Amino acid sequence: MSLTKYQFRAQFRCTNDSCRKTYPLHQVIYSCESCGELLNVEHDIDSLKQVSAPEWKSEFESRFRSSQFPYASGVWGKKEWVLPGISDENIITSGEGTSHLYDAARFAKDLGLASLHIKQCGISHTGSFKDLGMTVLVSQVKQMISDGVPIQAVACASTGDTSAALASYAAKAGIPSIILLPANKVSTAQLIQPVANGALVLALETDFDGCMAVVRELTKEKSIYLANSMNSLRIEGQKTISVEITQQLGWKVPDWIVIPGGNLGNVSALGMGFEMMLELGLIDKLPRIILAQAKNASPLYESFKKGFADFSPVTAEKTLASAIQIGDPVSVKKAIRVLKKFNGVVEVASEEELANAAARGDLYGLYNDPHTGVALAALLKSVESGVVKKGESVVVISTANGLKFTEFKLAFHEGKIPNIDEKLKNQIQSCKPNISGVMEILGKQLKKS
Repeated sequence: MSLTKYQFRAQFRCTNDSCRKTYPLHQVIYSCESCGELLNVEHDIDSLKQVSAPEWKSEFESRFRSSQFPYASGVWGKKEWVLPGISDENIITSGEGTSHLYDAARFAKDLGLASLHIKQCGISHTGSFKDLGMTVLVSQVKQMISDGVPIQAVACASTGDTSAALASYAAKAGIPSIILLPANKVSTAQLIQPVANGALVLALETDFDGCMAVVRELTKEKSIYLANSMNSLRIEGQKTISVEITQQLGWKVPDWIVIPGGNLGNVSALGMGFEMMLELGLIDKLPRIILAQAKNASPLYESFKKGFADFSPVTAEKTLASAIQIGDPVSVKKAIRVLKKFNGVVEVASEEELANAAARGDLYGLYNDPHTGVALAALLKSVESGVVKKGESVVVISTANGLKFTEFKLAFHEGKIPNIDEKLKNQIQSCKPNISGVMEILGKQLKKS
């Protein structure tokens, strides 16, 4: 069907219900000028409702993995729900989205679940779910530049994946990028990505929260555009994961979504995607959400234990899940709103729990990064406690490619992570170069099995 006859619109709106001030999307702004709260991208729902739910489903199905530009992207296949006013010539896409929904049926059976799927967001151009949001932000920046807005560069603070996404998309668009990383706290594979893409990479002797404070000061200069998830354009791309998961499940909503959280833009985006589908009639219920945090960086968990009565930032301690080593998340108010509406829970994983869970998941054919390990550990604990009931359906969000964290994998199987489950280790064995040597080891292994 043709959607060109409809006039779809979007704008920024303050998230403070007592303010609700609006701003145009081409304005360089990240928080409300009146009250200081973060912004959301607000869509004209009435115009979107002119298209029926079955028509939206049919349109999204026809675009999925299409060869027609820009619909090869899972994000831009939902263009009208994301950034309806952008010109196609300003869209910067690397085919993000449409990632595999891994059916972990054997794992589900062992846990007593009806189904367990892992959404493989790491199967993306730069290897993480950050691509989903960065394609939208960089595309909008290119649109703004073409419209005469004097933006000279884009900048972000990052624990690794955001920097890789920003550097790649900015390079494709021909826009200079500035990356602020915490020194010695990013994996080698993540560190080299923005370097390779020609970004200006600055290693600051601080943690992510310190980098975030500096980049917020830096981007007060309006010619340098902020690309972190406090910029709600990022959320617009990331929310499409909700639509994509539901579409891949035959437009059925799972009982639970488990998602790791650091700066908490991801859970905000997840919720917004499901809320939009519910309002437009594509689904008739919301899933429950488990927000998973590393125990060493778990300020939201502490708030959850008190019924979200208050929230206090913490100084995040070192964790194997380095991308979510964040003690002062900027999207915390948005995340709490979503968790309340979705009857969500927050769970934590210790270092040994996340390492063991990642390794256990690998034995079902996965190759998990440590952040997915946090999510899987939260699921395992929730099943054990009875929060997730037997016979329920679950989708776990895998946020990054395990190949970015080879050092983590090696450390586990070489026994260099303390207190891990020794039964999950799988060390390479030396063998004589003949069949008898192979058979000797094979016999011992089969006997052990």
